[in-house]
Amino acid sequence: MSEYPASGPPPQIPATRAPVPAPKPATTLRHRLAELRGPSVAPHPLDARALAALAANPGCRRRALLDGAGVDKAVLATALGSPAAFGQSQFAFVRGNAFEAKVKADGGTELLRLLAERLGGGSEAVGGEAPATAVVPDLTAAGPEGRAARTALALREATAAGGWALLDHPMLALEVAGSPAYLEPDAVVVHPDGTWTVVEIKSFPMIDSSADAAKVGAAARQSAVYVLALERIAAVTEGAAVGHRILLVCPKDFSNLPTASVVDVRKQRAVTDRQLTRLTRVEDIAAALPEGTSFDPGRSPEELGTAVEAVPAAYAPECLAACELAFHCRAKARAEGAVESLGRSVRGELGGLTTVAGVLAAAAGKEGDPADPTVSALRRAAALRAEALAGAEGGVPCR
Repeated sequence: MSEYPASGPPPQIPATRAPVPAPKPATTLRHRLAELRGPSVAPHPLDARALAALAANPGCRRRALLDGAGVDKAVLATALGSPAAFGQSQFAFVRGNAFEAKVKADGGTELLRLLAERLGGGSEAVGGEAPATAVVPDLTAAGPEGRAARTALALREATAAGGWALLDHPMLALEVAGSPAYLEPDAVVVHPDGTWTVVEIKSFPMIDSSADAAKVGAAARQSAVYVLALERIAAVTEGAAVGHRILLVCPKDFSNLPTASVVDVRKQRAVTDRQLTRLTRVEDIAAALPEGTSFDPGRSPEELGTAVEAVPAAYAPECLAACELAFHCRAKARAEGAVESLGRSVRGELGGLTTVAGVLAAAAGKEGDPADPTVSALRRAAALRAEALAGAEGGVPCR
């Protein structure tokens, strides 16, 4: 006989629930980056030159994380025993500052003259007269965030006023891989029609109205980063538009007199935007690191080496001219026999072969699938080389 009544379902016995563990407190990205950098280490600013170099190698997670965390790569490279002679000499730095001060003297009169002459078709830019003066707003504020906000406000006010304005060393903000970067162009000029023009002042000479192509290209890539940052502000500013042509000011011939040239940066802007978008977010890279990883320069070289190697790198010979850690990464790539140390073009030609030893073994017929086009080409090249060497030893004349 059942112990439950005949009518109605049996009573429900409440199930015992397992205790739910309390969620771990979320670590903010800023706090995590401070841990990676070192609690007592101030963040190293990320400038447009570094951003342009980062955009040129978007596959390097190591540089993306170190730059995003504000790690001083020069100090880190020295601590690792691979210092790089990288950067501008003190003499060039002083000379550049003196030339920039000359260009901006008297409220930027000479700069405005060059701007109207090169970009505005002479006097047509301002309805009959070249701009003699411009409003120079005060951009001082506390910290980079405050300066960036003050710059955005000054740009909006100058655009609404409908006159000429010269922003001397404004501060621009640009999000890179989920982390804010603060950029400081030499100058930004606001035109009466609401156009914003980036001005880049360099100390290398412009001889017969032409400058070194490599240096001009570097300046164009650097200016493209400024254009991207300005476009974020212009998107929420009524009547504003960022010019795709920048004004490059350099010394004329071998003198200290300023001259200028217009550089179209649309191509560099598109490439930089695409490459920066491809960057893996900093928090995703940091989340994959082992617990306790830190790039604090106070740690031992062994600990720093372990921390650096925990982040994947994408070394190429071009890094030697753009990254302070390039010598360290090159030494590691050579020690591992990575084909990347021979250049990106070589790496692309070798397909799935990733080491120099593997390439040599495939060429000698010891490894690799003969049906693989890369392996087949290597063996054919090795056979031709052996044939040429044999003909040279036998005295057979070259055809």
